[in-house]
Amino acid sequence: MTRRELAHWARQPVQVLVGLVFPVMLLLMFGYLVGGGREVTGDYLGYLVPGMLALTMAFGLEGTMLAVTQDLNKGVIDRFRSMPMANGAVLVGRSAADMLQSAAGLAVLIAVGHALGWRTHGGAAAFLGAVGLLLLFRFAMLWIGIHLALVAGKPELVQAVQILVWPVGFLSNAFAAPEAMPGWLGAAVQWNPMSQTATAVRELFGGPGGEPGHVWAAVAWPLALLAVFLPLAVRRFGRLSA
Repeated sequence: MTRRELAHWARQPVQVLVGLVFPVMLLLMFGYLVGGGREVTGDYLGYLVPGMLALTMAFGLEGTMLAVTQDLNKGVIDRFRSMPMANGAVLVGRSAADMLQSAAGLAVLIAVGHALGWRTHGGAAAFLGAVGLLLLFRFAMLWIGIHLALVAGKPELVQAVQILVWPVGFLSNAFAAPEAMPGWLGAAVQWNPMSQTATAVRELFGGPGGEPGHVWAAVAWPLALLAVFLPLAVRRFGRLSA
């Protein structure tokens, strides 16, 4: 199933390139056109890059969501049901391909950040730990997206459902410190799972905006989301393909 999804990349290179380039455009836009970062102590680029890495892990789910709904509506699942495979193999294969693309996107964005002058200061182990937290957050968001796609059922409804991801991304501390926001909004931003990941990653990278004690939350939130949405997605897929 994973090889099948990867083969689609060769036939749809534009979609893959857009997924890699779009976060870079956001990084350049906020770093140079918007810039500033009120209430951010220290180098704003050191604050922005980890936030952008976390934001990238929350966005770009529509490709996977569309693939899932298209398989359901084109009768591909009916052929898969005649094969000796686990019920959730199609979803697992799709998620594995998405994680590979997400890892590539992280690598590209980290390289661009280094080209702009951003540096990490936490050591190799901390760097790998930060990347692991980012990919864990992506994995959780991915299964939320898969479940929503199965609920939507049709490709034309995916765009409407995918809009639900935007509040998670922009009501966060990716671009600005919660201290610069109104009290009620800052409190909501601090509880955002993406904010927890961004703060923990900043701490591991040794940059501004990092706070001790957020790593556990950056692990607990995605695991809790996975515990809910992964079984829901597999169960709903089983019912739809039964």
